[in-house]
Amino acid sequence: MRINTNVASLNSQESAANTQNNLRSSLEKLSSGLRINKASDDASGLAIADKLRTQANSIGQSISNGNSAVALTQIADKAMAEQSNIIDIVKTKLIQAATDTTSNEGRKAIGKDIDKLMDQLNNIATQTNYNGTTLLAGAAGQSANNLTFQMGETSNDTIATTSGVRATVSGLSLSGLQSGVTTGLSADFTAAGARGFLDDVDSALNTLNGWRADFGSTQNQLESAVRNQMTQQTNIKAAESVIRDVDYAAESANFNKQNIIAQAGTYAMSQSNATQQNVLRLLQ
Repeated sequence: MRINTNVASLNSQESAANTQNNLRSSLEKLSSGLRINKASDDASGLAIADKLRTQANSIGQSISNGNSAVALTQIADKAMAEQSNIIDIVKTKLIQAATDTTSNEGRKAIGKDIDKLMDQLNNIATQTNYNGTTLLAGAAGQSANNLTFQMGETSNDTIATTSGVRATVSGLSLSGLQSGVTTGLSADFTAAGARGFLDDVDSALNTLNGWRADFGSTQNQLESAVRNQMTQQTNIKAAESVIRDVDYAAESANFNKQNIIAQAGTYAMSQSNATQQNVLRLLQ
């Protein structure tokens, strides 16, 4: 019987230390709700889970981008709807001026109305903006810039608005109409002259409706992309949860097991130390 080295006690201490490490790890998982709290818990799982988290966060921002872009297209659509209404009124007034039952004074009054409506058409085009970005006309009467929305994780995942939108009087080729009525309806603005502008108004309305349809198509595309990405984000987060999150039922059972083992190890250590005292009987 040897007393210089208590091998049984050393073995008990080693087992107890390992059990305490397992117990601390189990408590960490239960308190954080995560199965992986550090790379040593599952190195490959951590790498996959982090990549999934980054992907989910990126898609989340893409969804926000899409919702903002939908709001932008709605602003442009409502503005062009009002412009379309203005053009409808202008055509109605031209038809009124184009008949000989309307007097010259009546045509002058109609011309003043049309002039004001053309000014408002320009105002809508220049004032309609989203966060400072004009939507229906560019600077100095140029076309509005093509707008591109980031709708995914890569540089190619984009959706763009239609280009060449210039919903001003000049952009809709209505400058001739406005100049014809600007001077308070001069004598040149006759019934025949009013009829001559009807085709221009129809052409302007078709052009405006074409731009409006393009914005509507872009909005549908954006809404579809947002719905798809919401589904992707949900599935990606679910996949990450399977890897990273702790199963409380299983971990609670593991914690109880480790706790019992720790108590048993403490008892075994005390017994291994007590057995060494038996050597004193040999010395009596």
